[in-house]
Amino acid sequence: MTSILLITAILIPTIGGLAALRIPFKSKHSLHVYIETVAIITTAVVLLLAIRSSGEFRTLLTIAPGFKFILGLDGLGKLYAVLVSLMWPIVLLYTFSYMEHDDRERSFLGFYIMTYGATLGICFSGSPLTLFVFFEMLSISTLPLVAHYQDQESLFSAKKYAAYLFGGAALGFVAVVIVSVYGETGAFKLGGDLLASASTEWMRIIYLFAFLGFGIKAAVFPFHAWLPAASCAPTPVTALLHAVAVVNTGVFSVIRITYYSFGQDVLKGSWVQTVCLILASFTLVYSAVIAVKERHVKRRLAYSTVSNLSYMLFGILLLTPEGMLAGTAHLVFHSLTKITLFMCIGSFMEHTGKAYMSDVNGVGKYMPHTFICYTLSALSLLGVPLFCCFVSKWRLLMAGAEVATPAAYIGIGALIVSAFLCALYGLSVSARAFFPVEGSDNYTDGKKSDEGGWRMLVPLYVFTACQVILGVFPGPVLDFITKIVEGLI
Repeated sequence: MTSILLITAILIPTIGGLAALRIPFKSKHSLHVYIETVAIITTAVVLLLAIRSSGEFRTLLTIAPGFKFILGLDGLGKLYAVLVSLMWPIVLLYTFSYMEHDDRERSFLGFYIMTYGATLGICFSGSPLTLFVFFEMLSISTLPLVAHYQDQESLFSAKKYAAYLFGGAALGFVAVVIVSVYGETGAFKLGGDLLASASTEWMRIIYLFAFLGFGIKAAVFPFHAWLPAASCAPTPVTALLHAVAVVNTGVFSVIRITYYSFGQDVLKGSWVQTVCLILASFTLVYSAVIAVKERHVKRRLAYSTVSNLSYMLFGILLLTPEGMLAGTAHLVFHSLTKITLFMCIGSFMEHTGKAYMSDVNGVGKYMPHTFICYTLSALSLLGVPLFCCFVSKWRLLMAGAEVATPAAYIGIGALIVSAFLCALYGLSVSARAFFPVEGSDNYTDGKKSDEGGWRMLVPLYVFTACQVILGVFPGPVLDFITKIVEGLI
């Protein structure tokens, strides 16, 4: 029964999205109802799975020894699947409002809902081969979304997106083949699945391939440029896919490969751990510096995402229970924060037709609710107490201090520097919106506030409230992640 539900959860949005490309809807309203219904039904199936799943993986197909197509829902997959499934229907409300005047809305929504299925496939993957298959399905289904506007910038960004992600797939595929050949069962197993006879040094080289290949979606330097370029896509893409689904699947895949394929014993204290930690530390500072310099507000947030993804990777690469807990917690908390920030900036761009820092001056009185939500989310991203990202960022610092190696200390320094830069690139937008320099206010014509309807505002309120609630009461989420780390679920 569980296997049927797993397959059903993947197929409903996949087939539903394909059908949306062909069904002759009589109106946009009927299209919206159809897409939202598909999303809600999928979410219901995922939540049912989360309740009923025992955490076991089931082999559906064996292609060759070690090469198995396996599905299941263990604790880690359950955490990510529930996060994605709860967010998707809510963000669709925002999407309907944002895209309702677009001539290619049906095509956009069709691919958008198909991406839901590919993301769930990654959550349910029980082997490196299965993970790789759905990883590539996600790249293929999101490519038309990046190229949606069909102008020169969109098409160029889509080419860059494809080159980076499919190029990284080649590195990832090499790792998948080697891990499958030298795996004991061919399935993910906490602590690693490599045969005792496998050469440790050879496996460390292959791990670097895996880290870079799957880490491309996590935008690790020097393979990060695709993410800011992809911000030319409609805001629902950058909000959900490039702040949550696409990029977080990169981090999720690194967790799987690190802890469930290779294992800490092979990697801890090795040169490859040091190299990857330094790459993550460099990425999180470098991208934060670029974010401060960036004048386009959505690309500024994109560089911020690059930085925060490496926060997660830093925690994961510490190869300790506390590091895994902190990195995974930041995956959850950053998702809520960054999706709110992207939607706020998307609303600003949609309603003003402007996109640069100088255009923000004074907009706070024109769109007060939007920029209050933005400001609260920026405070969370900075790591201010009583907001959720403070919890994960503090845990990351403590995890680094616990490891106490030179690479860990470099990472701690990078986290502190990045936090300072985060205040500059995040809160400067709020300062411009509510307290413009005299003579620079762009909204002095007395025009009435325009923030869109309830479909745009409700998601902002919901996600902003979640950041505060989880900042004050993070215990249930941290307890659940702790059980994942300890292998109890």
